[in-house]
Amino acid sequence: MKRLLAAVTVLSTAGVLAAAPPASAALTTYCVGTGGAVTVPNDLYVPAGESCALTGTIVTGNVSVAAGANLVVTGGRFAGDVRIAGNGYFDASDTTVAGPVVLAAGGYGVFLKDAASGAVTVRAKGTTTVDSFLFVEGSSVTGSVNVQAGEVRLDAGSEVSGNVSSTGTYYTDVHDSFVDGTLSVLNSATGSVVCGSSVRGKATFAGNLGGVQLGPNGPLDSCASGGFFGKDVSVTSTTGGVTVDDNIIDGALTATGNTPVAQIAANNRIRRGVVTDPPAAAAARSAARPAAPRTDDTSKADERRADAVQEATAAGAADL
Repeated sequence: MKRLLAAVTVLSTAGVLAAAPPASAALTTYCVGTGGAVTVPNDLYVPAGESCALTGTIVTGNVSVAAGANLVVTGGRFAGDVRIAGNGYFDASDTTVAGPVVLAAGGYGVFLKDAASGAVTVRAKGTTTVDSFLFVEGSSVTGSVNVQAGEVRLDAGSEVSGNVSSTGTYYTDVHDSFVDGTLSVLNSATGSVVCGSSVRGKATFAGNLGGVQLGPNGPLDSCASGGFFGKDVSVTSTTGGVTVDDNIIDGALTATGNTPVAQIAANNRIRRGVVTDPPAAAAARSAARPAAPRTDDTSKADERRADAVQEATAAGAADL
């Protein structure tokens, strides 16, 4: 069987690893292939273009996923942070990451399912050609989520202890989740949907091109229920349609400068009133192209995960 984990101190016996470990690492374990319930007593590194699949593995240091590499972990525990390079992929299920998770510019994506992590950052795409994604399902993030590219979806009872900040993404959707801080979605190409969720801080949506839907009965998604917003909610300068339905807003709702004008249902409970456009301004923006129905799903993660596990299995398991 091919080697999975080879420490830098014995790298000469492995014979197949061309990529260098992070410069700051005093001792780094390489991962190529599959691994089980062992403890890695230092940093872990997945070399460029390689795949690593772990089950029940404990890593006491930091984790680095190099360019084009894949790391899929189930039932693991990482004591440090996870950093993913361009076109790299990190997939964690039933896993705890004590430190932050950072996806570099042009990183392929991060998928967290029934997992826990520190703050999550997705860098702006920049000049790269890869469209990133962050899918969080039934997971908890201790800290903030800051995303500047690609597809973003928080779902299935996920919790964020800090703020969620999205700028320039393709879409940013929050379903059946809890945000303890603020929620900010700016300049999203296809807008934002928030359904069945709670946001304790201020919620700001501005400059989104594909519409904003807060609650059910909107054009973007067929979700079943509205949400709770603990502070003010502001939806401004949005095209493609704005719908606000079946929400509790423990503050004021501002819905101005949207094309077409926002549709605010009577069943919302808004504690501090609603600010809308004057009638003349509203009439001038009464028509616009309709928003396209949401087509977001996790197929990109499913495909990359399957390929990564297949590649790791083909590489073989080491004698750990």
